[in-house]
Amino acid sequence: MFTFARIDYFKNLSDLLKIEQAEDREAYLKLATSTSVTERRAAGLAWYPVAITGTEPSRGDYLTVEAERKTHLDVIHQLRFGSPAVLFSNHDPKNNRVEGVITYQSGDRIKINIFTEELPDWSRDGKLGIELLFDNNNYEEMFGALRQAAKLREIPAEGRLVQILTGKKNPVFLPEAAMRPVKGLNTSQQQAVEKIISAQDLAIVHGPPGTGKTTTLVQAISLMARQNKEQVLVVAPSNTAVDLLSEKLSLEGLNVLRIGNPARVSDRLMDLTLDSQMAVHPYMKESKKLKKQAAEYKNMGHKYKRSFGKAERDQRKALFDEAHKIMKEVAKTEEFIINDLVAKTQIITATLAGSNHYTIRSLKFGTVVIDEAGQALEPACWIPILKAKKVILAGDHCQLSPTIKSDVAARKGLTTTLIEKCISLYPEAVTLLDIQYRMNKAIMGYSSGVFYDNALKAHQSVADRLLFSDDLPLVFIDTAGCGFDEKPAGTSVANPEEAAFLFRYLETLVKTLEAHYTLTDFPTVAVVSPYREQIRLLKEQLINTPYLQVYSDCISVNTIDSFQGQERDIVLISLTRSNMEGAIGFLADIRRMNVAMTRARKKLVIIGNSATLSRSPFYAELISYADGLGGYQSAWEH
Repeated sequence: MFTFARIDYFKNLSDLLKIEQAEDREAYLKLATSTSVTERRAAGLAWYPVAITGTEPSRGDYLTVEAERKTHLDVIHQLRFGSPAVLFSNHDPKNNRVEGVITYQSGDRIKINIFTEELPDWSRDGKLGIELLFDNNNYEEMFGALRQAAKLREIPAEGRLVQILTGKKNPVFLPEAAMRPVKGLNTSQQQAVEKIISAQDLAIVHGPPGTGKTTTLVQAISLMARQNKEQVLVVAPSNTAVDLLSEKLSLEGLNVLRIGNPARVSDRLMDLTLDSQMAVHPYMKESKKLKKQAAEYKNMGHKYKRSFGKAERDQRKALFDEAHKIMKEVAKTEEFIINDLVAKTQIITATLAGSNHYTIRSLKFGTVVIDEAGQALEPACWIPILKAKKVILAGDHCQLSPTIKSDVAARKGLTTTLIEKCISLYPEAVTLLDIQYRMNKAIMGYSSGVFYDNALKAHQSVADRLLFSDDLPLVFIDTAGCGFDEKPAGTSVANPEEAAFLFRYLETLVKTLEAHYTLTDFPTVAVVSPYREQIRLLKEQLINTPYLQVYSDCISVNTIDSFQGQERDIVLISLTRSNMEGAIGFLADIRRMNVAMTRARKKLVIIGNSATLSRSPFYAELISYADGLGGYQSAWEH
């Protein structure tokens, strides 16, 4: 049981966040100052080279620069809407640089709002790049929210929600009015919707893997928007989760406004963004006309750049003054358009940090929904919570927790999420979704017992689903005694022999499946491991297994973390660890294993060394569970 009532609740959170900020900054500076631009590009911090494809004047006499990356298009990067960044020239990266904020990023296109009125001369000489700066703004937003929440906590009426979320008052529920059953929802999903509607301040939807959490939330939000006629703010820690909800809510026929840029490029999602909705607003023609006029005045002013006479200077100043005056009109027009769009929308969606975007900063909402709350850093949750009378937390604290860079902050409790605390404190506010629609019951069984008190039931449509009749849905392949030893690799770990064995096994499995499937309906496969270095080896193995190349579109290889929220027909897990000491590193975070095991629909194959793993009760019991189902095998058998 968590205790919250300490006076220093928010000070404690703030202190932990400072430790995390210092660690994060140090890691960034180390990378930024001691590596080359190609290394920073590989780490996802930079696009280089880029070509400028256009510019236009923007808010506050700044300039929006549109650019495109032409090479290294497959490199995964961290450049996101709202992040501070710098446009630089690699001819002289220390001096030829100008700071700004990313205002758009989609595919290989990016817009950066730079803090200057005109493009610097060096930008015409090529070798340009865009690089992330350390994101202090995000931390400042979180610190600001914690300070505000601490003050509110001491105000009886206004601070009621803060007091409930920190254990000083209990949540209140109206008697649940008889609701017409929502079509397509099962009993626990219907109960969750009823709990959300009857809650006056807090409701929690605990959604284990495959239980239809998104479906449930969409129906609840739809009811609140339509019946109660209230504007709802829907947020999540990741763009991917925000995109999913935005799209599903839009498909329900709701008017959705997506603040920020979607991670996924689809026409439907793009139509929901502020930029797209502004572009079709009737007043936008006037704004575009004015912007064009301002740009023309500035271009005329630039012609005087190299003339130094007084008359020329005065003329240049007059032209720039006129451009500024016009841009003030543009700002007023665009502010009106934004306010008009925001006022008319039913649902606003954003990331946690994006919920304080200037377009909605001063808004208050009857209800704020925080999805994926089990992955949300608590200080970030307070940014949207301060805008709410009532908050809905949805997620699963038995899956991956937020990523924390500082071990000290993590140990002292920064990984403990708000949903975890509230589930412990207010069981009466929680609805567990208990029917899962993803996994064969054998795949579900172990997770259900360890994490969900055996409460999960497999829906009849999936309970006995197999790849083919008489196949085993769950297999543990024991590599003990095979000499598959782990190898340290920097901060990671690899096991080359285990990686090679996994693909030999997969090749045999694929040959068996060819008797049952064609290429068009072939089962999807995920190959996962907790260790990045092992993933690198596994990707190499896939490339070097010629027989599997024809199925490469069906096979994904990546870390467990990257598969949260996804599912595949077959999942193979390479546990990697194999040593005499029984050291299992962060395999000890069993929530990560919960994610890995529950991605599989029809077959789960776990490969590991029982001698190393069995010192952990979780893995010893998992091996026994597999054995009880007839799914324990030795690698010697293959």
